[in-house]
Amino acid sequence: MNIEQALTLLGGLTPQQFMKRHWQKKPLLVRNAIPGFVPCLNRTELVALAGQEGVESRLIVDSAKGWRMKHGPLAKRSLPPFSQKKWTFLVQGVDLHHDGVHALMQQFRFVPDARLDDLMISFATDGGGVGPHFDSYDVFLLQAHGQRRWRIGRQKDLSLQPGVPLKILQNFEAEEEFVLNPGDMLYLPPKYAHDGIAEGECMTWSIGFRVPQQGELARELLLGLADEAFDGLGEALYRDPNQPAVTSPAAIPAALVGFAHQVVEKALKNPDLLNSLLGEYLTEPKSNVWFDGSAALAPDLASGVRLDRRTKMMYDDRHIFINGESFRAGGKDARILRLLADKRALDAASCAILSDPAKEALLDWMAADWLKPREDIPV
Repeated sequence: MNIEQALTLLGGLTPQQFMKRHWQKKPLLVRNAIPGFVPCLNRTELVALAGQEGVESRLIVDSAKGWRMKHGPLAKRSLPPFSQKKWTFLVQGVDLHHDGVHALMQQFRFVPDARLDDLMISFATDGGGVGPHFDSYDVFLLQAHGQRRWRIGRQKDLSLQPGVPLKILQNFEAEEEFVLNPGDMLYLPPKYAHDGIAEGECMTWSIGFRVPQQGELARELLLGLADEAFDGLGEALYRDPNQPAVTSPAAIPAALVGFAHQVVEKALKNPDLLNSLLGEYLTEPKSNVWFDGSAALAPDLASGVRLDRRTKMMYDDRHIFINGESFRAGGKDARILRLLADKRALDAASCAILSDPAKEALLDWMAADWLKPREDIPV
């Protein structure tokens, strides 16, 4: 992607300008961000998707008795009639299940893949919404069908309504208001409060971003370090031949404290280890994603390869990461495999000049169904 090229998607801004002026700073309303936009997935298809096992979905109803939420799978018969007002259902990660939706998400890859999360679709009947709230992540709200009225504001009071199954702000104060039509898009930075109400039946596509939390990230990295430490440090035992007799037996010996510090320092001694663990963590598929390895019975590279839409592939200076695994690569192999990660496809000529170990890796990934023959996946 040319990050210096003005994009209609961003209201005439270049990706570089957008990231500098708006990303995590202030909202951006773009009229006609995708001119003539027609969603590649209709209501019937979305309802069918919401009813599938392994697809995350929620039904939210705003009634006289208060808010009600139900987690999927959502069978069609479990949904209220479409003539009934003030209800909505949301389907998470639609890009994992539909090629057209996955292709649309590629337009937002001016943000690193490590941050780009998924595309959620919200269908609502007239008056439907999820209440005024804020997200802890950046979001692009693309209007796909019908109209939705958005009220937004910088919210200082983040207290929530008690006894409600949703995180709804108790004292929401709007500063701006917009009605979005199909093809219009609104970008909001984290914690920018917003309330979207459907005006008639509508569908909104939300492109959301991943925000690793310090605690979660520390836990995952430390668990990985623990595994590596157990394998790499051996079974050396603590020794204290010079330990004197003590009158305070409950005090932890200073030598044992020092031994523990040495253990942690040795675990961190490999400068590549944390980078490798981070890449594996960032590319680990979500818990509801699985691959059918039997689908590729005779993998070959004759037509080139493409990443399956569910596959996550990233890289750093020394490694290629794919679906939670790491592959050490350098030179020509690194250059070509990084191209595969960036473009999500490789032609046959590029595959042909890889080293034998790199070709073997591609064939293994095809056998696992992580890659497809290039001709098998629509552009």
